[in-house]
Amino acid sequence: MFEKPQSEHAWLEQLVGRWISEGECFMGPDQEPQKNSGRMNCRSLGGLWLIGEGEGDGNSPEEKWSSIITLGYDIKQQRYVGTFVASMMTHLWLYKGVLDASGKKLPLDSEGPRFDGNGTTQYRDTIEIVDQDHWIFSGEVLTDDGSWQTIMTSHNRRE
Repeated sequence: MFEKPQSEHAWLEQLVGRWISEGECFMGPDQEPQKNSGRMNCRSLGGLWLIGEGEGDGNSPEEKWSSIITLGYDIKQQRYVGTFVASMMTHLWLYKGVLDASGKKLPLDSEGPRFDGNGTTQYRDTIEIVDQDHWIFSGEVLTDDGSWQTIMTSHNRRE
């Protein structure tokens, strides 16, 4: 069952490397965005999976964080799949997505807890390749009115 990397797996190779990130999180409509910075190291696992390990700081020394993202392409499902975990939350995020028509953006759909704590809602994290040394990771949540609201953006540049 040794599968061979496909062109979809090669797309993930663009993210392999060491990255410096600068971003902001939007914690609510009446709050100022919170700045954060960090580093991410992304490596390939057999050419089939991307493993990204991140760490950084929020607005204060108590807001240090770390995260792990896994991404691969499932040949049978014909879609990208993955997971995301972070030190500041207990939810395991499960990703599914397909590249957009431009081939530059990978929207990853997931379900997670609502900000008010009542039930779950849809989320979308998107990886956008800007060039070989820069990519953007953004997160959106589906609101009650059916629109997508940006909740975080991180600009990543090669170290």
